[in-house]
Amino acid sequence: MREIRILFTGIGRRVELMQAFHNAAATLNKKVIIYGADMATTAPALAYCDHIRIVCGMKGEEYIPQLLDICQKDSIDLVIPTIDTDLKLLANNKERFEEVGTRVLISAPDMISICRDKNRTSQFFIDCGLKAPMPCNDYKKYNSGFPAFIKPKDGSSSLNAYRIEDAEELAFYAHIIDGYIIQPFITGKEYTVDIFCDFDGKPVSIVPRERVAVRSGEVLKTKICLDETIIEQTKSIVKRFKPCGPMTVQLIKDSRTGDNYYIEINPRYGGGAPLSMRAGARSAETVLKLLDGEKIEYLNMKSIADGAVYSRFDQCVCTNYGSAGKSVQGVIFDLDDTLYSEKDYIRSGFKAVAEYLGDIEYAKDLWTFFEAGEPAVDKLLEKIGQTGKKAECLNIYREHTPEIKLCPCVCEMLSVLKESGIKIGIITDGRLSGQRRKIVALGLDSIADDIIITDELGGVQFRKPNDISFRIMQNRWHTPFENLIYVGDNPVKDFQAPRQLGMRTLFFNNADGLYSAMAEDYEIFGDRVENTEELGKYLLNLV
Repeated sequence: MREIRILFTGIGRRVELMQAFHNAAATLNKKVIIYGADMATTAPALAYCDHIRIVCGMKGEEYIPQLLDICQKDSIDLVIPTIDTDLKLLANNKERFEEVGTRVLISAPDMISICRDKNRTSQFFIDCGLKAPMPCNDYKKYNSGFPAFIKPKDGSSSLNAYRIEDAEELAFYAHIIDGYIIQPFITGKEYTVDIFCDFDGKPVSIVPRERVAVRSGEVLKTKICLDETIIEQTKSIVKRFKPCGPMTVQLIKDSRTGDNYYIEINPRYGGGAPLSMRAGARSAETVLKLLDGEKIEYLNMKSIADGAVYSRFDQCVCTNYGSAGKSVQGVIFDLDDTLYSEKDYIRSGFKAVAEYLGDIEYAKDLWTFFEAGEPAVDKLLEKIGQTGKKAECLNIYREHTPEIKLCPCVCEMLSVLKESGIKIGIITDGRLSGQRRKIVALGLDSIADDIIITDELGGVQFRKPNDISFRIMQNRWHTPFENLIYVGDNPVKDFQAPRQLGMRTLFFNNADGLYSAMAEDYEIFGDRVENTEELGKYLLNLV
């Protein structure tokens, strides 16, 4: 299955958007790797990404070079911006990203410029044949009556935006807001229209929703409202703008006249865009289909849940565990390269294959091929002219009784944890029979309180970072997530689920492990130890 790699920039609080793309990947059965870029490790949405990339601020000279370097090194297929300040930069550098093989889900630079200047935005709406409250840039010349509305001409998120009741108040705010515009205040219902177009600007979905409750420019409660007039008017905007990917348009339906006054365009995913996805406009799925070259038609609006109401809520992600040391009641371990050396298992399997083929020296050849990053069994069988025995060799490797042992200090550590009343669990991915044989060979079946091999839950789709196994173990133990700690060695997949669930995490940076080269991806998954001696000291200190 081809990997689709997507980099989100300025990821911040966009947890819902990350969840939407993970859900889209699961629904379409596509392998999607999500990278999140931000300048702070405390950005909560990073916990919902497969990889984390820390970059400088968007105004820094190195910002675009850093993104280009990430795209080239990580073979990124698509960059998706999430905040306004990123749009013009990415639009102006779109061709540079294409040179390294990365698309950017961004509209044309001239269209981005229109959106960043409220004067030009209003004129754009007028040019589309729509109504818009025309702005004034000099409070002394404003004569459109009160109440009025003043805000920065290039602002966003309702920052420094105020309702003005009279000329005296207008003069006050005009002196404290740089680069302002003044517009007549339109009273009525506010709407956001979530639009998604393909790479050529052809509309795929247009979903209006009423902004029932708003906080600091971000919608808290919304109602899907498939108003035919709004949809048709918005099509005129799309035809002229030709957006690439997502765009949101905001308008107010005048309570006196019923006319629609258009006030803002944001050519990116709006904060509430995942709500339209939940209603049926699954633009995250559309992105994945487009990247795989599928042709997308305009969405049948009958599939949209017209009238559906969505309310949003805040949720926390811990980015620093502080001093809550003694609260741990259970330790859940990964298996491979955490409690034993996976390379020992591989050597053991190669020995079994060599014995089957009649020459123990073949084990050395298999190991040489493995270290070179080549398919060891295939290369050996090709070398000795027995390619017809591949199925038998693979079966012997997978079903052999492994000659492995727990890493140094692990037995003592597990014993002390048990004696201290700490529950011990194991959550591991892999083929059922092979993982069970490892567990028995290591004697863990008589030590651990609970063991889950994720494949036994129903297939590979339940492997980490899927959180089901963690939820099951927590439910069996009746222990709060915050009183559990997960220990693993793979910075790519081990920590995403426990972190989202509120568990502590401990990264075992196994220098001899198969995933040691990925240690550079480790950023905010919890504390870190370098060997089993440190691992034991860390865990025993908690009890």
